Amino acid sequence: MEGGTILFSGFTRLCKGLAAVLVIVYVISQLVPPTIDYLALIPGKTVPFAWNLLTAGYLEQSIFGLILNIACLLFSGKLLEPVWGPREFLKFIAAVNFSTSISIFFTAILLFYITGRDEFLYTPLSGFHGVLSGFLVGVKQIMPYQEITAFHVFKMQAKWLPSLMVLVSIVVSFLTTESMLYLPFVIFGTYWSWLYLRYFQRNPETNLKGHRSDDFAFSTFFPGFLRPIIDAFASICQKLFCGNAQSSSDEQDSYVLSGISLPVSDPIEASRRRQRGARALEERLGTTKDEEEAVGGDRSHEDASEIV
Repeated sequence: MEGGTILFSGFTRLCKGLAAVLVIVYVISQLVPPTIDYLALIPGKTVPFAWNLLTAGYLEQSIFGLILNIACLLFSGKLLEPVWGPREFLKFIAAVNFSTSISIFFTAILLFYITGRDEFLYTPLSGFHGVLSGFLVGVKQIMPYQEITAFHVFKMQAKWLPSLMVLVSIVVSFLTTESMLYLPFVIFGTYWSWLYLRYFQRNPETNLKGHRSDDFAFSTFFPGFLRPIIDAFASICQKLFCGNAQSSSDEQDSYVLSGISLPVSDPIEASRRRQRGARALEERLGTTKDEEEAVGGDRSHEDASEIV
């Protein structure tokens, strides 16, 4: 009983507030169905109703989806928000939600021009599951090697959760048409959340951007035998779109302070940080030396007193 109480407690106020927003938007859409045309992402109506790029991510059209979204939001926030901080947690949700909606909009337009089918333009698309997929990427970032047990039988490391989510969504999308509507949110939510965490998220402790560890590279979302191909393709794309500056940033300069290595991608910033680190280290060594001299002086005084 006590374990169950702990499991369903400790949810953050921010996540509770976001859950309330999801409930309110759902209730409004059910009581006034025409609001779906203004809140959901309908690519053919996004111009001039551009606000649906923001609102679509917070509109769930089924009660099952609403319950699932709220549960995942509360438990994910309980894990991620204390690590990232409330401000960064909210920025992550906003960035992933908006970038996912933009990607789905352009994908729908492209598919319409390729196929000529109007349903790509006028099917209401919405849901919080793009951000939920991003939460799994966040779990991969902070605890990749944590072992997770499902149904007391199936065991896997947390780093495979995003890949499993995408794989299951692709398989399920072939079974029902409704499930296919969720697939773009899952795929784009997974990708954009990784991109944000990899290059743009600011670490509140180090004030540095991104998570450049090899364990968080894009190829780690794929099985081992595919990683050389993915790394080669990613390297080509990086050179084409980011140039040599971005390629060199992956070499990650670092500075060391108190034995902790912190990644830095900007050479100028790295130089400044190394200088600050050196000064701090010198000050710390100087303080330690003064303390040792003081202790030594006290001991000499004590020895002299004993002799007397």
